[in-house]
Amino acid sequence: MNILRKYFKGDPNIWAIIVGLSFFSLLAVYSSTGSLAYRWAGGNTAIYIIRHSGFLAIGLIFAFIIHIFPYKYLARISQWLIVIVVPLLFITLFFGVDENYATRRLPIFGHTFQTSDLAKMALIIFLAQRLASKQNEILDFKKTLLPMFIMISVVCVLILPANFSTAGILFAVCVMLLFVGRASFKQLLGLCSITIVAAALLVASLYGLQKAGADTVVTRRAETWVNRVERYWSGEVKEDILGDHFQAHQAKIAVGTGGLFGNGLGKSVQRNYLPHSYSDFIFAIIIEEYGLVFGGLVIILLYLTLLYRTILIIRKCDKTFPAFLVFGLSLIIVFQAFINMAVAVGLLPVTGQPLPLISMGGTSIVFTGVSFGIILSVSREVRGNEEPIERKKTKNNTTEQEANNETEEEIIPQTA
Repeated sequence: MNILRKYFKGDPNIWAIIVGLSFFSLLAVYSSTGSLAYRWAGGNTAIYIIRHSGFLAIGLIFAFIIHIFPYKYLARISQWLIVIVVPLLFITLFFGVDENYATRRLPIFGHTFQTSDLAKMALIIFLAQRLASKQNEILDFKKTLLPMFIMISVVCVLILPANFSTAGILFAVCVMLLFVGRASFKQLLGLCSITIVAAALLVASLYGLQKAGADTVVTRRAETWVNRVERYWSGEVKEDILGDHFQAHQAKIAVGTGGLFGNGLGKSVQRNYLPHSYSDFIFAIIIEEYGLVFGGLVIILLYLTLLYRTILIIRKCDKTFPAFLVFGLSLIIVFQAFINMAVAVGLLPVTGQPLPLISMGGTSIVFTGVSFGIILSVSREVRGNEEPIERKKTKNNTTEQEANNETEEEIIPQTA
């Protein structure tokens, strides 16, 4: 235990959450990749669990390394990160790998790299630094709020064509970060209203163009977004095995058959029908095998505990930058997790969001590990500052008590 405390600094509860999520990830991915292995690897599930374990190990290594370094260095590189991210998103949008009419990834050294994962983290770090440095001018609309909102809009617009849900989640988290950063509520409300109306008009226009015969990648994506919402509200079930609503329907069956206590480890049936049971709908498979009590509620509790522990870290921060940093990174992890779980149980239309640190993936797991590392870096310095303060208080109290005793000793003899 002393060895763990020596090398693993920061909030031990957050380390425990990372271990818990990783444990569920290994079990669930191994169980849910059977059909994938049958189609593409001759039934050899070891290929996928080894690959997933490798990415998970990389994410945890990044979390460990980053939590050692002071978070203040992030403020210095925040502008460089955003300068790198915007061109990467632009390149991905036009030259990325086409997957279901969406270009989300760039090919790098035989692998694919999802640039939106880097963009989410980079934008939050940038926004936290700008908010911290502009607190005295935060109510200046033209000088402070508008430039930050434009940067948020640029990043989200570049993500939106390929991944509407990621752009929406990132936009919502950034707006909440601006609100917590003391930006004017009226100004935020006005900017958000304009942005939402513009986005709705854009989607409607692209959908209209697709129906009119303008068959392009962007118009097809707009048609996909509209169809997902329409099918969700209508309850239509398509027999196409790759259909979005078909997947949502199979996920509901998995949740229903799992019940309170589940069917047992590795006894999922719906994993054979869900094309993305190892990523987008992995929460449904977890409930089917472990049940709502030992699977669903435990995972929900882990994410809620993460949110609670980060709130405690924020309250102990004596500077605004680390507070904004922890708030933004933790919120986007928890927000994404609950969006994924809501889709799996049929509360929201299909979005394609992975379950952070649980779903099988590459860049998603790595950058989630990086985000945890940053949160733990802030926690490490906050916890490191607590002990000297307590010692100082004890020392001051002791000195004051000794002074009082000396005064009493001097007064008493004179009175006698």
